[in-house]
Amino acid sequence: MSGRPVPTQRALVIAAAGLLPASLALFAPPLAWAALAVDLALLLLVAADFLRAPGEEALRVERRVEPNLSSGVPNRVRLLLSQAPGARGELVGELRDLVGPGPLVEGHRQPFAFEGRASLEYSVTPRTRGDLLLGPLTVRLLGPLGLCARQLTLPLTHAVKVFPDLSALSKDALALARSNEDAARRVMRVRAEGREFESLREYRLGDDRRTIDWKATARKARPFVRVHQPERNQQVLLLLDCGRHMAGEVDGRRKLDHAVDAALRVARVSLDRGDLVGVLAYGAAVQAWLPARKGREQLRAIAHALYRVQATLEESDLGSALELAFARGVRRTLVLVMTDLLDADSSAALVKRTARLVPRHLPLIASLRDEAVHRTATRAPEDRLAAYERFVASRLEDDARATVARLREAGARVLRASAADFGAATVGAYLDLKGRGVL
Repeated sequence: MSGRPVPTQRALVIAAAGLLPASLALFAPPLAWAALAVDLALLLLVAADFLRAPGEEALRVERRVEPNLSSGVPNRVRLLLSQAPGARGELVGELRDLVGPGPLVEGHRQPFAFEGRASLEYSVTPRTRGDLLLGPLTVRLLGPLGLCARQLTLPLTHAVKVFPDLSALSKDALALARSNEDAARRVMRVRAEGREFESLREYRLGDDRRTIDWKATARKARPFVRVHQPERNQQVLLLLDCGRHMAGEVDGRRKLDHAVDAALRVARVSLDRGDLVGVLAYGAAVQAWLPARKGREQLRAIAHALYRVQATLEESDLGSALELAFARGVRRTLVLVMTDLLDADSSAALVKRTARLVPRHLPLIASLRDEAVHRTATRAPEDRLAAYERFVASRLEDDARATVARLREAGARVLRASAADFGAATVGAYLDLKGRGVL
């Protein structure tokens, strides 16, 4: 018979009770034989219970799970249990599904007791993107006496992919777009150069008089203004730094994970506005490259391109990434670089490469601000160690501010935001540039 025996809690309780005559045997030696008889009887009963416990052929298990899971949210996994045809009696035992390291798992170990069919559920909450393996299954089937279980390993595995939460992405991105719509329209009424004509409407108090359409005003005998919308079919390139600077953690997640989430939110909003969006993830070498295209399928393609990228401990090569992206001489592009600005030496190369993009392209540098470093740099030290920590944190903050200043002098737009606000701030920066027509 396959499987290995596992004594149950009931057997352990009986074995503990058998220690009483063994301890009394110190004062009454004949009781030692009674203790030995109890132990032998228990051992025989446990062995008999193991032999009578159901085997692997008595249970069938099927796992049902989506091939693509979402990170950061609970994903349901169902286990369908059924008895083998012709089997009689209730199956009692315990099941444990093995899940690869990293995710938060709840309910993957459950007892069961059923006759015929049963269903168990548990949840998996992945914390990062990438590939995840579910299985194998470990099952313990109880014998009829409840003294021993037969433990089996069922080679039932599922390889699934973990993507960012695209459903939440859609809701967040569209909410951000709506919240910025009024502000963008106000900007468009003030400056209409370089935008596509959308419609005519009656003049309202506060409208820029330069937007008045005099022909329509004369024809309707009341003032009308021209309403413009941001130009469509513009090009956006998302550059994600996958080097050593993005391997650190902020708020419990890697910096690169925050950048991927922000990139997908920007991509969603950009594609909804009719722009062409491409993505390039680079470290010492290019990990993912997707030329700019438009349409709803491009968002899914970007998600597939980014779900597996990981931060390495090597220095990033932004120059090679830009050479690949612009090898064929594309038209004016919003180049959104998501990186870290704490390293002064690496930031010098970023400034140099950014300056070469201007004025042909519009560079936007988005960087995560580590709130822990900021707090350390601004709080009063309580001891010598805290003073050293404040000194280091202050140097990092000073270097970052100096890099921001140099980037702006070179003609780039720069934003720094906390991890909680990074996605919203990046989308807001894109919408602001679209509204102002600087792209």
